[in-house]
Amino acid sequence: MSSLPPTFIPEWTDRRTSEQLEYRRLGLTDMFVSTLSLGGAHVSKDLVFSADGSQLLSGYQNVVQSIRKTIQSGINFIDTSPFYGCGKAELVLGKALEGIPRNAYYLATKVGRKPDCTFDYSSEWIVQSFELSLKKLGVDYLDLLHVHDVEYSDDIDIVINETLPALDKLRQQKKVKYIGITGYPLHTLKEIVERSEVKLDVVLSYCRITPFDQTLLQYLPFFKDQKLGVINAAVLGMGLLTPGNHVPYWHAAHTTIKEACSRAVTYCNDRNVNIAKLSVYYALQQKGIDTHLIGMEDENALKANLEVMINGLNEKEKAVLQEITTNIFSNLDVRHWEGVELKRYRTDPKEFQRFLLGGKP
Repeated sequence: MSSLPPTFIPEWTDRRTSEQLEYRRLGLTDMFVSTLSLGGAHVSKDLVFSADGSQLLSGYQNVVQSIRKTIQSGINFIDTSPFYGCGKAELVLGKALEGIPRNAYYLATKVGRKPDCTFDYSSEWIVQSFELSLKKLGVDYLDLLHVHDVEYSDDIDIVINETLPALDKLRQQKKVKYIGITGYPLHTLKEIVERSEVKLDVVLSYCRITPFDQTLLQYLPFFKDQKLGVINAAVLGMGLLTPGNHVPYWHAAHTTIKEACSRAVTYCNDRNVNIAKLSVYYALQQKGIDTHLIGMEDENALKANLEVMINGLNEKEKAVLQEITTNIFSNLDVRHWEGVELKRYRTDPKEFQRFLLGGKP
C-alpha cells in the first residue's frame, strides 16, 4: 500500500491499519487522503440538542467515539457542511475532534447551502458562514472549503464572480488552504472550472460512481487535465444501495432506478451478501478518483469499511457484484435524477424548503 501520509501521528494514529490503507494525493494539494473518507451528513441523527440547536445535550457519546476511532484508524479526510443536520453536524464533529492533534486529519466544510435549506452565495454570507463553521468545529483553519451545490445558485455568474473570489480571499488569508466546488450535475461543475478566474483545487460530486451510474468517469479526463482533485460522495446512492434499501422520502431518483436498486438489494440479501460492501468495493476499483466519501456513524460501519478497503471481496461477493451490474443495472435506461430537485426548487423555493425540512408530501 501507499506510504504513511503526513497525517500519521505516532502517538495518535494506529500504525497497523494505516499501513494497510491506500492514500492518494488530492489533485495538486499537499493532502494525501485515504481512498475512503468520512462523510458527515448523518452524524447528528437521533441526537439531543438544546432548544436553539447550539449545544449537544445527550446521545452523542457513541457517534463521537466512532468518529474518533475512524480518524485513529488512518481514515484521514473528513467532509461536512452547515447544511447537514440543519447545522448540527458540525457541532457533533467539533465535539469529536476535541483533543485530537489538528495535523492528524484533513477537514473540509462548505458554504452556500444554509442550515434552513435555503441558499446564499453572496460574499457577505460566505464569510459569515465560514466563521460560524470554524466556531462549531473548534478549529482555526480548514484544509478545504467548498461552494456547496453550485447548481442552486440563481445565476452561475454569482458563483464565478462573487462566491469563488470570497473563498480565494480566505485562502490568501491562510484561513483556508484549498478551495473547491460541489454539485450533482457534472456539466455545471465543468462550466465553472472552465470559466472561473479563481484557481480551483478540488471538485466533488455525489452518486455519480455507483453500480447504476458511472457518469463521473466521462468527466475525469477533463478534471484531471485541469489538475483538480476529484472526490466522489454517496457511494451507496443515498440509501439506494443498502441491505434494508433505506431510501429517504426526499430521494429524487426515478422509479426505474429505485426499482432496479430494490431488485439488486433483494438479490444480494437472498445470497447473504451485503450490497453496501459491494458498492464500496465497486467505487474503490474506479481509477482516477482520489477519495470516496461515506458515512461511518458507528463502529460496525467503520469495521465493515476497513474490511473492504483492506481485503476487498471474496469470490462469492465478486460474482454477485458481477451479476447485479450485468443483469440488473446494465439494462437501465435512466441512470440519474439530474434536474429533478432543481426543478422542484425553481418552481417553489418555499415548498422545497418545507419538503426537505420534513414536510413529507
